[in-house]
Amino acid sequence: MTASVLSRAGADLSTARESLARAAQRVEDLLGALPVPGLRSLEQRDRAAAAHNEVRAHRVDFMATHATEVYDELTGGRTRDLRLDELVEAAAGAFPGLVPTAGQLAVERSRAQADKEGREIDQGIFLRGVLRCDLAGPHLLTAMLRPTTRALLLLPDFQRTGLIEMEAVRLERRDGVARLTMCRQDCLNAEDERQVDDMETAVDLALLDPAVRVGLIRGGEMTHPRYQGRRVFSAGINLKKLSAGEIPLVGFLLRRELGYLHKIRRGLCPREPEQWHAPYLDKPWVGAIDTFAIGGGTQLALLFDHVIAASDAYFSLPAAREGIIPGVANLRFTRIAGARLSRQVILQGRRILATDPEAHLLVDEVVEPAAMDDAVERALTRLDGAAVVANRRMVNFAEESLADFRAYVGEFTVQQALRIYGEDVIDKVDRFSGRSE
Repeated sequence: MTASVLSRAGADLSTARESLARAAQRVEDLLGALPVPGLRSLEQRDRAAAAHNEVRAHRVDFMATHATEVYDELTGGRTRDLRLDELVEAAAGAFPGLVPTAGQLAVERSRAQADKEGREIDQGIFLRGVLRCDLAGPHLLTAMLRPTTRALLLLPDFQRTGLIEMEAVRLERRDGVARLTMCRQDCLNAEDERQVDDMETAVDLALLDPAVRVGLIRGGEMTHPRYQGRRVFSAGINLKKLSAGEIPLVGFLLRRELGYLHKIRRGLCPREPEQWHAPYLDKPWVGAIDTFAIGGGTQLALLFDHVIAASDAYFSLPAAREGIIPGVANLRFTRIAGARLSRQVILQGRRILATDPEAHLLVDEVVEPAAMDDAVERALTRLDGAAVVANRRMVNFAEESLADFRAYVGEFTVQQALRIYGEDVIDKVDRFSGRSE
């Protein structure tokens, strides 16, 4: 690109940046004259919605035209790896009105979901623009596949002791196996930001430690009266936290998909020169499903190389009931189980019992609960081999290309942001959490 073209592009971006800032400020002035969202009249809600729609269309056009320039400015020409939270924070400072500021997000975070302005939708618009870009999108996905700082700090202790105990996850290395036990007894392993952070840390450690050859993910024993002493895999998203406004788009919904779930699928992307032969540091994973895998639990099960389910377990993706999108499951479940069954499960809320004939599409083995431990150990032994790793890499390459994943999550960023602020979702999660009682 010639110097004159570069200069013109920079001038165009500068003009567009100023125009967007002015448009966003006009909306802020209007919103500032209105009550908080939960106290607005119908007419005031309509005015706010119209203003948001107008400036959001502006943001969409801005990113469609300038995504590469914006991303390159934020990342030094793609020389710096910024994770999702770092990227939106940088964008808030460099491009006023493009995404919410830290102060605006702090106000949103202090409110219940029903009382928020919905500013995370603007983050979704920005990130969709980035992910759709053929230069910026792959770079962001790679940044999210780097090991986290927390994991790198914990790695020496884990290599020395073979044990890391976090609030939501216990990680133990034994006989070459990284055993990740989800242990949120207070909520049946329902996911929130704490769970996502601990899971990504544990997955990173398992992939970084050369003494680990295979990973295992299983739910721990519960103290809940109904499930006392029983293992539970996952109750899905924590609806009480969602109702309270404590399930953020970037910190939970997107970090989860582009972070530890994607790392289980594709592996870490380290910077070490010895990784020249393979861009990803990946290992096989076994999943042991006890009692149930609801929502995010089923999403996780779709990633494993071998799934063992207790005969009394079940799988579900209650997206229609909750009103949100079940992560990347719409892509993966449809590919694995087919269009008809995916519509029954995702759109109509059908449960799949481990003993149902269709369960073979999701599960490799179904055993009696008392036989789970032995079945798990046999599966771990079968997946322990260098050829397994190489073939797994090629199977995953054929099954889900990075381009397909990027296209899906790009659209997911906006559609999920819109869903978590939908009136139907807020009404449902309030009832599920008991807030409306």
